[in-house]
Amino acid sequence: MPAFVNGPVYLDHAASTPMHPAAVEAMTRILADAGNAASLHGSGRRARRHLEEARETVAAAINARPSEIVFTAGGTESDNLAIKGIFWARTAADPRRRRLVISAVEHHAVMDPAAWLADRGDADLVVLPVDGEGRVSPADLRTELAQHGAETALVSVMWANNEVGTIQPVAELAAVAAEYGVPFHTDAVQAVGHIPVDLAAVGVSALTLAAHKFGGPHGMGALVLRRDVDCVPLLHGGGHERDVRSGTPDAAAAAGMAAALRIAVDELPVTMRSVAARRDRLLDVARGVEGCVVNGPLGVDRLPGNAHVSLLGCEGDSLLMLLDANGIECSTGSACTAGVARASHVLLAMGLSTPDARSSLRFSLAPSTTDAEIDAVADVLADVADRARVAGMAGAVVGER
Repeated sequence: MPAFVNGPVYLDHAASTPMHPAAVEAMTRILADAGNAASLHGSGRRARRHLEEARETVAAAINARPSEIVFTAGGTESDNLAIKGIFWARTAADPRRRRLVISAVEHHAVMDPAAWLADRGDADLVVLPVDGEGRVSPADLRTELAQHGAETALVSVMWANNEVGTIQPVAELAAVAAEYGVPFHTDAVQAVGHIPVDLAAVGVSALTLAAHKFGGPHGMGALVLRRDVDCVPLLHGGGHERDVRSGTPDAAAAAGMAAALRIAVDELPVTMRSVAARRDRLLDVARGVEGCVVNGPLGVDRLPGNAHVSLLGCEGDSLLMLLDANGIECSTGSACTAGVARASHVLLAMGLSTPDARSSLRFSLAPSTTDAEIDAVADVLADVADRARVAGMAGAVVGER
């Protein structure tokens, strides 16, 4: 019987996870209040208090200083602000610094602004390769900076990959960048709230986080920007956030983000173990299906909630639709641009062939994921793969005609 008889099985938490009740409650308490945090009257001061309390909570959760938290509208804005803003500040101080170093597996929120800077002729873009598990080598970064450190404006490598769950050696990479005096940004959207993130211990210059990945509201995030890192603003009109980001901050959304993050971080010692155990069980289920290959590392080098597989001979879109018809909601490893499915750049960078990259699925779990939901996947996955494979062969025959 389809899994959605009692509701769909939602296994796409890496895309967005439901708001935590505490976050909803924190936002609801504030939403009806009047007051702009930039106003000096009592209502404005009350809004400012909510905002600053949220800033302190977010900072404490990742061992940063409250003054380093710049509230934004989410991960994409934060990444764009870091990539463009830090790059422009560095090149303005020294025009020789035109090199912008990223990894081959970055989220498009980093890849696209980096490519935009290169296309404009502002930046010389350098893309570091990854190994078969999607990992960046600190040795490769050292080789690059040993030759071009004085010409490098910024290095940006994500903390954990959004597709295959690979946790990067961020501390080592940041240390190499610091050795050559180059700021280091990390997109930690998939990491914050899911694994321990300690800004002070790792020593990065800037870090991106997004609330809706750990139980906070959509449209809320932050760029954590070290005080000694210059950054040119993208938005002008008031300089509300450290003169780096203009726009009236959403105090209610900030409170919701802070409440969700505090709970997520406090519960990590328990949730990391429970989520990883269910992830491993799901991977065991997938391995029992003909043609299954697990992508990315295993164990502690992988995000606890990430299970990414290729089902060889299948099309990811067919797998996705067939699973959805059976009440299982997940995602593919393909990005859809202008209606054209393309193989994932992450999987191609890891060495997968285009057909194998197009046959991928990502299941992403949360602390709320149950054994019954894993059972629901086990009940249908083999049949779904068989049907997708048959559909793919039929499509190939039609194509030949």
